[in-house]
Amino acid sequence: MGFLDALLGRSKPVRPDLDQLFAVPSAALTLQAATGFRPTGRGSVCFAAAEGASFARVRDDVRALLDADTERGGVPVEFSRDPYGYTWLLSTQPPEELSALVTDLHAVNTLLEEGGFGPQLLCSLLAFQDEHGRSLGLVYLYKRGTFYPFAPLPGEREKRNNQLELEVRAALGTDLRVEEDLSRWFPVWGAPGL
Repeated sequence: MGFLDALLGRSKPVRPDLDQLFAVPSAALTLQAATGFRPTGRGSVCFAAAEGASFARVRDDVRALLDADTERGGVPVEFSRDPYGYTWLLSTQPPEELSALVTDLHAVNTLLEEGGFGPQLLCSLLAFQDEHGRSLGLVYLYKRGTFYPFAPLPGEREKRNNQLELEVRAALGTDLRVEEDLSRWFPVWGAPGL
């Protein structure tokens, strides 16, 4: 950052730190103890799909890597498109295998980043649920290197449980790098796996 940037109040964007994802399994223990939310075994990565052979090759590499265990009973990866045109990749593991799910999501992000498609990455989401059937997503913002909770209200169309989100933020404050700017806690309505 140069003198002029400092003078004008500009700052360098935070570099993505995908290794932050590996903090989720231990944070999940804190989350379960504080709020009763347990991992569901579902996680997804959201990105803007690109056209061309390079992107198709990366997508094929991702599918081959994550589908490698389907012959041994693993669940194949699913791709879908949301109403906004973003592509979602859904990975599923047994709920007790949160570390394997995090590894899958990290691998997807890494392959896209190494393929030159890092700017297309939007977020990753890990799904949790409590004994009352309430859903919670821990969303990792790729470009910010931070997490935030997303808690849709059950049975309500596009309404959030803001109180629960703030409760989760307080519980995870020391375990994960939580996004401090609440205006960046974007809703991810209809996210696969949530």
